Amino acid sequence: MGKKMLVIGEAREGVLRNVTFEAIAAAKKISDGGEIVAVLCGEGDLKEQGNEMIYYGADRAITVSDVKLKTYTSEGFGQAIKAVIQDESPEGIIMGQTAVGKDLTPKLASQLESGLVSDVTEVAVEGGNIIFTRPIYSGKAFEKKIIKDGLLFATIRPNNIPSLERDESRSGEVTAKQVDIKDIRTVIKDIIRKGSEGVDLSEAKVIVAGGRGVKSSEGFEPLEELANVLGGAVGASRGACDAGYCDYSLQIGQTGKVVTPDLYIACGISGAIQHLAGMSNSKVIVAINKDPEANIFNVADYGIVGDLFDVVPKLIEEIKKEKVNA
Repeated sequence: MGKKMLVIGEAREGVLRNVTFEAIAAAKKISDGGEIVAVLCGEGDLKEQGNEMIYYGADRAITVSDVKLKTYTSEGFGQAIKAVIQDESPEGIIMGQTAVGKDLTPKLASQLESGLVSDVTEVAVEGGNIIFTRPIYSGKAFEKKIIKDGLLFATIRPNNIPSLERDESRSGEVTAKQVDIKDIRTVIKDIIRKGSEGVDLSEAKVIVAGGRGVKSSEGFEPLEELANVLGGAVGASRGACDAGYCDYSLQIGQTGKVVTPDLYIACGISGAIQHLAGMSNSKVIVAINKDPEANIFNVADYGIVGDLFDVVPKLIEEIKKEKVNA
């Protein structure tokens, strides 16, 4: 008999994050033919997003709408999702390893007296066991975990588990659930976004990152152009952030964001171990650095020894040519 799985969706400014669809795919693999129930919290009419989760593999969706859920707080979202969990009694819960997921899921796990496997990069079913693979020691090794008893509760790292194909022929019930959200002690007075516009860094398929070698905030301009040409996002090493070249919201590394894009282009980044912890699992790594002994070349699939201010414009030019000829 299959397992009922609950997938906690996440939206940003009304648009579902890709990791929600990846979480549905992971739940589908675990469920063994059981029901996939998606849940989404927010403000206003969430039926369209509920249907979208069904198109990507959920069997039905539950939405919880309240003005108090307009902006994320662990108290508000925790109350809403816990109410759904109590009603549905799922055998497993999956959510993305995002800023919200990392904050919300440990609290829920504690309240449910459940274990939690975080930052999962692979899910497999072998011999009746569900095996979760996650990185340890800053990505230097991987461990496999099996939950022998209780709730299957896990968060998955974006860009690691492929989502299912979108299928508009799928249909399912989208139910609006009323939850009395109360006793919220956190008051959000204002939100200041410092991140770059466009593709979200944690879910970008292509990332162009700069280090101290960019030399200034203006040095990031060719990187931004390259990222735009490739339809990607711009990131940075801690060294670049510490030097004031860019905002810390772009930081990739052990104390920043952990990313796993299809293509990671490191420009002027030496390859400190703290930075490698945040990007070494990228599928293809291209390094551009003047120093042939730079540590970044040890993890790169392709290396270009040269000045990034000479190399990057040439890359942009060639990519534009390919797009014209395509």
